[in-house]
Amino acid sequence: MNKRIYLTALSVMVATLFLGSCKTLNQFADSLNNLQRLEFKLDDVNNFKLAGVNLSNIKSVSDISLMDGIKLTKAFSDKKLPAQFVLNVDAKNPNDGKGGTKQSAATLSSFDWKLYIDDKETIAGNINKEFVIPGTGSSETIPLVMNIDLYEFFGNKGYEDMINLALAIGGQSGSAARLKLDARPTVKTPLGNINYPNRITIVDKGWTN
Repeated sequence: MNKRIYLTALSVMVATLFLGSCKTLNQFADSLNNLQRLEFKLDDVNNFKLAGVNLSNIKSVSDISLMDGIKLTKAFSDKKLPAQFVLNVDAKNPNDGKGGTKQSAATLSSFDWKLYIDDKETIAGNINKEFVIPGTGSSETIPLVMNIDLYEFFGNKGYEDMINLALAIGGQSGSAARLKLDARPTVKTPLGNINYPNRITIVDKGWTN
């Protein structure tokens, strides 16, 4: 009798473990599908400051005030042009339950990126918190704070060319057209984090994938 009870309990335990494993594997498969279907695109650039001068409302070099011009030329003569700005990345999760797919959110746990300006590799970084991309088909914004010394990478361009570069990115008519990200997203799953198999290139002209 004790043996029968033991075998019954063991059978129940094995069945429970099997069902739990199947559920975990299904969750893992869903997360892997989420990772493969996520799409990214560069959006806009906000709050661009160059050597402490806010360029967001400046259209051309001639619009820079005398005092701000002095700050910028001083920084250039010191061989430093520190820039700070926010590059917004749009992330879209098409797993919205339509077309036979299961609706599910994707949790982005890591977003290892390298910033390219005019196809020149510059700085690198990662997100400092997780982002949940809902399975609604709409996009979620991932703001990346950039801190870069433009002189370090483009000092050979000369003062006016460097200011024009900064304005093209973060000025009044600026955009992310001259930027691109080389990135490797990571999605959180019940069995741990899963990385993209390859790095992806993110630009402002269209979605990845």
